[in-house]
Amino acid sequence: MTRIVRAAMTETRNAFAPMPERVEDLGVLADRLDEVREANVRHHVELIAAAAAEGAAVVGLGELFPAPYFALGREPMWRAMAEDAEHGPTITALRACAREQRVILVAPIYELDGASGRRFNTAVVIDEHGAVLGKYRKTHVPEGTNEAASFCETFYYERSDGELGQFAANVAHNPFFPVFETSIGRLAVATCYDRHFEGVMRTLATGGAELVFSPAVTFGAKSRRLWELEFEVDAARHGLFIGGSNRAGTEPPWGVEYFGASHFVGPNGRIPRRPSRPELVVSDLDLAELTAHDPSGWDLARDARPDTYTR
Repeated sequence: MTRIVRAAMTETRNAFAPMPERVEDLGVLADRLDEVREANVRHHVELIAAAAAEGAAVVGLGELFPAPYFALGREPMWRAMAEDAEHGPTITALRACAREQRVILVAPIYELDGASGRRFNTAVVIDEHGAVLGKYRKTHVPEGTNEAASFCETFYYERSDGELGQFAANVAHNPFFPVFETSIGRLAVATCYDRHFEGVMRTLATGGAELVFSPAVTFGAKSRRLWELEFEVDAARHGLFIGGSNRAGTEPPWGVEYFGASHFVGPNGRIPRRPSRPELVVSDLDLAELTAHDPSGWDLARDARPDTYTR
């Protein structure tokens, strides 16, 4: 018995062409942020349509996809791009797109919470009828520097507050790590930096997740090496399918190289990528593997000894 789900992710970069050549000149965009958003939403709507035409039932978009990755520096201008996670321009457009294409979407945006005025890095889950099933706010927010560049995310948004609202589709009990019941299975999100923390995938699996999307903007040598390792280990250890989506190429004016390498993995390894356009990763996932006999002969859930664990 099989449970095949054709899933897709984007692997692209900022689609707004008239970017300045120098970081010092970014201020010229202050009055054009709506244009930046519109260009990127339009680009991603086209990619969603292409994925749907190839039979994809669910499409995961990239982290903070409506803009270039602005957290390489501290520029207050970008805070104006934050928007409502249910009725803002990006989600309004994607809800219509989901209805038209009959696909489930995982859409990571820069959220402005209208009630509190706080900002979050938030993935919105939309069903194939255009209804918002819920949202996931990035739980771990990085601040640091590697050999390629700095990342200044705490300047722009906060860590998740665990406030998810009244979303009946959330079948997990942990308020920070929701799992969403959808027509193709139980979906969850672990955004970028979240993937490095040992309890995240375990918590999502315990909450019932079958497929976890991990949208990321990631770069640097160590990140590149672990990108090939972390997902495969977590998928095998916790019985999950995981899709890691990264940007690819460079974005002016910063010039940081995003290594792409987006892919799906399951409990038995890497999932082949179907032929598609370069900005899309499309794979067939057999969710029946999650309940089938493990070919290794392991039964990790049965044989765990949590009483022996120490920190």
